[in-house]
Order: sequence, then structure tokens, then C-alpha cells
Amino acid sequence: MTDWPKIRTVGLSGILVTFAAEMSEQANRAALAFRAEVEEQVWENVSETSTSLVSTFLSVNLAVVPPDEIIARLKDLLANRDWYAADLPAGRKLWRIPTAYGGDFGPQLEEAAEAAGVDPDTAIRELSEARVRVLTLGFAPGQPFSGMLSETWNIPRQQNLTKEVPAGALVVAIRQLIVFTNPSPTGWRHIGQTAFRNFRPESERPIALSPGDELCFPAIAPEELERIRAKDTSGDGGAETEVLS
Repeated sequence: MTDWPKIRTVGLSGILVTFAAEMSEQANRAALAFRAEVEEQVWENVSETSTSLVSTFLSVNLAVVPPDEIIARLKDLLANRDWYAADLPAGRKLWRIPTAYGGDFGPQLEEAAEAAGVDPDTAIRELSEARVRVLTLGFAPGQPFSGMLSETWNIPRQQNLTKEVPAGALVVAIRQLIVFTNPSPTGWRHIGQTAFRNFRPESERPIALSPGDELCFPAIAPEELERIRAKDTSGDGGAETEVLS
């Protein structure tokens, strides 16, 4: 009998459904699909839901609502289907975000390529052709963790922190890509630069990406990135979008 998924209370703030001990495509798919189903059913007493890499969280006031009642409903829902093979949520988009790789815009590209065992040109080709999924949002407002890249890019974080990467920086580690929403220190390697802003507090939709969206980072020349920066007012950074489902 499998040990997963597991249902646990989180203090008095809610209930966590975890689908695996570590990140995998199937566990992330399960978390996203399960959250969408809970949202669709509009459960009374569940005020909010969210996902991490492999978990779905239900915000419930457990000082008022008996946890056994919610847990029983969760067990019934979990038994309804194979969540690890479930369809991803409807309404997803594919975003193609132009990216300048290497040089001043990606000062750690060569270091990342060496860690991956490929040359810089191969690194740019593989990363710019990859198609990854927004696995979760976190760390900073709206910051997307996306993956999974090929096993080639299962490279570790740095031992030391980079003091700061700029907003829109594309970084890589452990088969994932992140576009930074704010200037920030990081232990991930800075390989490219975008003009994309996912966190837009002035907008009616302050976070553009949703977990389950897919991303590509096609390579452009540094001059093209500067042109996009000069013209872009939306925060999309020249990105093209396509509805997937």
C-alpha cells in the first residue's frame, strides 16, 4: 500500500494534502488537479486553497470546523480517481518569454553550463527550446518555479549567495527555471534576462501566471531585449501567449 497521499492538519489554519515526499511531474500534476476540483466543488468552510510543489492546502478555521469532517470529505475525493494522471486545470496558457542569455544579461551561464556538462551554446539551445510548467508560486510575490528540465539540468544550487539579481532575471538549478519578480539575492545561477514582470500590483490581475501555465524562453539578442524594455508598458516583456485548455 502506498504511503501517499497524506492528509495532515496545519495548526488551526487548515489542512494539507501531500502527494509525494519530493518533486515529480506526477505529484505536481496531482496537487494542481486536486486543488482545481476542490475549488470547483466550492466546499463550505474552505475559505481559500493553494498549492506548493507537491501539496494542496485548504484554508479552514479548525477552531470552529471539526477537522474530521473535512478529512473525511478529502478521503472520499482522493478515492474518486488517479490524481497523479489527472488532467491539468482548465484555462492554462503557454507563455513565450523573450530572453537574452549570457554576457552581462546572464553572467553565470558558462558556470551553469559547466555544471551541466555542456558547452554554453548547447546550454542556450537546450534552455531556449525547453517547455516547462509553472509548478508553484512563492518565495517572493508571484515568483514562478517552473520545470522540469531534462536530467542534464539537475545541477545543485551554488554554495554561496549571489548578492542580487535584477527583476526579470532567469535563473536555473535542480531542473527548474525561475524568473525573479524583484531584485533579490539567490543561490541559483543567473543565466539570462527577461523584461517580464509576473507581479503587477497596479493591475487588476496582480499575478499574471498561474500554476499549471507553461513557459518557453526563446533566445533573443541583447539589443532586442533593450528594445522590448523601452517599449513595454504591460509587464509582459514581449511575451506571446496561447491558450492551452
